[in-house]
Amino acid sequence: MVKRTSLQTAGCPVARALDVIGDWWSLLIIRDAFDGVRRFGEFQEGLGIAKGMLATRLRDLTERGILETAPASDGSAYREYVLTEKGRGLFLVVVALRQWGEAHLYKPTEQRSTLVEAKSGAAVARLELRAKDGRVLSWAETKVQQPAAVSCGPKLRRPKAQRVRAPARSRVAR
Repeated sequence: MVKRTSLQTAGCPVARALDVIGDWWSLLIIRDAFDGVRRFGEFQEGLGIAKGMLATRLRDLTERGILETAPASDGSAYREYVLTEKGRGLFLVVVALRQWGEAHLYKPTEQRSTLVEAKSGAAVARLELRAKDGRVLSWAETKVQQPAAVSCGPKLRRPKAQRVRAPARSRVAR
């Protein structure tokens, strides 16, 4: 099994965020937590994830401060998983992924869930990036400004001297 490269000290905020929540199971657990899922069995049943994998993801999300455990709301001996303030800060990330999926992964007539305002039932507006003065910005109107001493990502590839080359294959037809 390939060892996962840690991005926790990367100079790029995107890389560091992905180090915490970068796998799809973790994001789906976070999505379900926003939808009110709180117990291990509920996560397992709703996601169809193996119990061992779920236990690992919940432990990691708890250790990284995205979730915390709390006494069960019904007074039973169970513990529940609750989003922390840090975890609730991921709401716009989940909404952005949802809206991207709605725009690019569904046919116009295909049914899907919709994010709506709780009180009115009206669909929420699309997220937009805005300048400080309120103007809507496109990706082409932004850039990442880095301090001179900071790299925006780890070198995920080994230096050429350390790379293992596959043996050359014969080009002779068989």
